[in-house]
Amino acid sequence: MFHGVLKLFYLFFYVSAESRKMSSTSQKHRNFVSEPMGDKAVTELAGIGEKLGGRLFDQGFDKAYVVLGQFLILKKNEELFKDWLKDTCGANAQQQTNCHECLKEWCDAFL
Repeated sequence: MFHGVLKLFYLFFYVSAESRKMSSTSQKHRNFVSEPMGDKAVTELAGIGEKLGGRLFDQGFDKAYVVLGQFLILKKNEELFKDWLKDTCGANAQQQTNCHECLKEWCDAFL
């Protein structure tokens, strides 16, 4: 009986943790990190909508892989990347975080 209670306790907290993890990222984020980058538009990055995407495009960052290149040039440093994103396209703190986490998770999966 005690073993069964422990098993239920474990399953409850494990499932709860996984649910919180999934709900903390957007569907856009999950879609992006689920497959190779290929030739995806910059607007497919989490945190980058049409407005920011247009600003990035105007600066020469038309594809997600070009933004990835900048992320890698900055040695995947969170603070440097977020500052660059803010300076380049005016991304707010949430957009910076979403984009950084998206690229970080993609790199962890594919590099």
